[in-house]
Amino acid sequence: MKINVEQFYTKYGPMVLRRCRALMKNEEQACDAMQEVFVKVLQKSDVLDDRAPSSLLYTIATNICLNELRKNLGRFVNDGNEMLETIAGFEHGFRDHEEVVLTGHFLEQLFSSEKETTKTMAVLHYVDGYTLEQTANMMEMSVSGVRKRLRGLRERGLAFKEE
Repeated sequence: MKINVEQFYTKYGPMVLRRCRALMKNEEQACDAMQEVFVKVLQKSDVLDDRAPSSLLYTIATNICLNELRKNLGRFVNDGNEMLETIAGFEHGFRDHEEVVLTGHFLEQLFSSEKETTKTMAVLHYVDGYTLEQTANMMEMSVSGVRKRLRGLRERGLAFKEE
């Protein structure tokens, strides 16, 4: 069944904007990301499944925001964007440029061979703080499947770090 994008926008727009705000930590970027979410839904409205709209929109919003953050990571400037700091592992604020570049390169290498769903799981669990059960529900997977993917990601991350 074709998705009614206008109805989705009215009903789920605030939820999508909250998600984008939480990830982007910048109102203008969050609004842009929200618009991108609904543009993507509009473009794919005839093939998307409308049975779990909030999960669908949440996942699309997460992916769009992560892609935007990934693009911005290479040109990181300390503008108070805590999400970039969290993803890059900066617990105590801005560090020197070399560390920023190395961390960006590390994340790029780690996530380059991962499925989009694994990236989303990592953000939901490690950044957003969702439990394995909550992450599994959002991803429509089993808890053991999520655990296995995150364990594999962690192991690959540790192996990359040791190289």
